[in-house]
Amino acid sequence: MKTYRNYITGAAIICFATITLMISGCKKDKEETKDPPALPPKSGFVMNFSDFSNANDTLGSTRNFATYNNWGYSYLNVVWWNAFLTVGLAVPVASFNESFNHEAVYHPDAGNWTWSYNVTVGQAVYAAELTGSLVADSVLWEMRITKGNEFSNFLWYYGKSDLLQTGGYWILKESPTNQVNLIKIDWLRYSNNTADIRYTNIKPGAPENGWYIYYGSMANAFDRFYNIYNKNLDNLTIIEWNSTTKNGHVRDPHQYQNTDWHCWDETLQDIVCQ
Repeated sequence: MKTYRNYITGAAIICFATITLMISGCKKDKEETKDPPALPPKSGFVMNFSDFSNANDTLGSTRNFATYNNWGYSYLNVVWWNAFLTVGLAVPVASFNESFNHEAVYHPDAGNWTWSYNVTVGQAVYAAELTGSLVADSVLWEMRITKGNEFSNFLWYYGKSDLLQTGGYWILKESPTNQVNLIKIDWLRYSNNTADIRYTNIKPGAPENGWYIYYGSMANAFDRFYNIYNKNLDNLTIIEWNSTTKNGHVRDPHQYQNTDWHCWDETLQDIVCQ
């Protein structure tokens, strides 16, 4: 009888251990196959400047019989910001865009996912490492950049997005040699398929601190807009246009010395607003 009880007890221990190992193995497999969070949309990092007309669109046969002042003034404001951001954010933009071409690896000890890859900007090669960590209903993001022997593991930008991909923000630093916050990017996507993104200069002590450009889509006849704020002049330029027909209008109290709309038609020529 004693031997039988020992046999039963031993069998029970073996079964318990087997079940425990199976559960542990299942948990481990589940952790190792955990899906990474979706990357924030490119439209929440890179502002669309190609949506606005360019100077070549003014070279029509009637250009000698009309002016392009209203559209031209709007265009120059947009081009200035485009140039500033293209040069200043070349590495951050390239490193973020490249992340979509790679798969993430989960790190159980750190509790995060990592996208690791190289990206070339100009003639330089950078090693990029983007990490995403779940916190409640959001994902915290960090992008660290290394360039040869020049700098290593530099936290160039970081941010946060919600799991539903409806909004978030990024904070971008100026450079590895001047590691101050330079730009904050706020982005939102709405249920009616419209969206917006805003770049704000947040560099401490800079004369441009507080300047911003705000771009988005609307469910209106003028379905695109830029709001451009010049803090030094305390002036807000509002540009709205139709992305299909290209007609639009601009309001700028400093430029025009009034708060009226100033319009252009489908050929970008000045017209009287209706």
